[in-house]
Amino acid sequence: MTTLGTRPTPGDPAGVDSSPPPAMRLRELVFGAACAAAVRAAARLGVADALGDAPTSVDRLAAAVTVEPRPLRRLLRALSCYGVFAERPDGTFVHTEMSRMLREDDPRSLKYIALWCTEPWTWAAWPRLDDAVRSGDTVFDELFGKGFFEYLHQDAHESAHVFNRAMTTSSRQSALEVAELLDLTGVTSVADIGGGQGHVLAGLLEKHPGVRGTLLDLPDVVAKADPRLREGGELADRVDILPGDCRREIPVAADLYIIKNILEWDDHSTLATLRNVIAAARPGARVVVIENLVDDTPSMKFTTAMDLLLLMNVGGAKHTRDSMVERITQAGLVLGEIRPVNAYLHAFESVVPEREPAPVAS
Repeated sequence: MTTLGTRPTPGDPAGVDSSPPPAMRLRELVFGAACAAAVRAAARLGVADALGDAPTSVDRLAAAVTVEPRPLRRLLRALSCYGVFAERPDGTFVHTEMSRMLREDDPRSLKYIALWCTEPWTWAAWPRLDDAVRSGDTVFDELFGKGFFEYLHQDAHESAHVFNRAMTTSSRQSALEVAELLDLTGVTSVADIGGGQGHVLAGLLEKHPGVRGTLLDLPDVVAKADPRLREGGELADRVDILPGDCRREIPVAADLYIIKNILEWDDHSTLATLRNVIAAARPGARVVVIENLVDDTPSMKFTTAMDLLLLMNVGGAKHTRDSMVERITQAGLVLGEIRPVNAYLHAFESVVPEREPAPVAS
């Protein structure tokens, strides 16, 4: 006889499916804010940083992070349900693979990404998702009286700091994977377009000593470029740092152009950027577009959530495989191979076509 609320599953040695029934799964989903808030609380309190390699009692953890033991146990119990920390039979807690990523010193740390995705403005915006779906446009300007980035830098300095740390973390981690993926045989110059602080470019230059690079992004962004690329850095003599807006002009000639995670604007801006590359590049130059996709990926829960956040805060959108292919070909590039970089990034290889000769006047 099976227990109440379960049903047999073929191949289950116990003959019982222990997963929650649909009604309970839906209840868990609508309490998703509690899980996000619990991760945020643990990150802000530094619980993962305080927990070492040995099993630790709640009392000792509470003393280390200056909180009350009883509510801390409640927080840890909730997080343990999701695999963030684990409780032992004796009541002590230990790290799991996920909880270690909330440590600031972990090489795979997601602490600032966890904080960024749960910043105070997100709690104001999410309840307005239905309005964004109705209009197809951002709700941020109406909520805060100004655009997203203007608000961050003028009114929410702590959130801006968290955003910068989160973007730096994400870029550094994916830069290593991009450097492993890309074959630079025959390439002597690389342009990182909208490349932020230049972590991808730095990773490529470190791996390929014979290559020169150019980093192009907005003036305030490149002013904070990776120290390896700035004056005095170990890669500085092989890099040009160029302030500019890739939607207006890309005055860079290179063998390889990389455009990573910036084609999330409106279609006009996306096409303008791609066409500016074509205008600057020689025929046959490679253009690699790297983007999160909301389909054809094992990380759809993550990428579709980011897509909805983009809708609300800046009116942008993540691409499907087909929409990215359409934009690349519509701009005039010749599409080649599409390859996964990791579980949530895809690289679209393309080349700049031969230019048609100008018509001869009769």
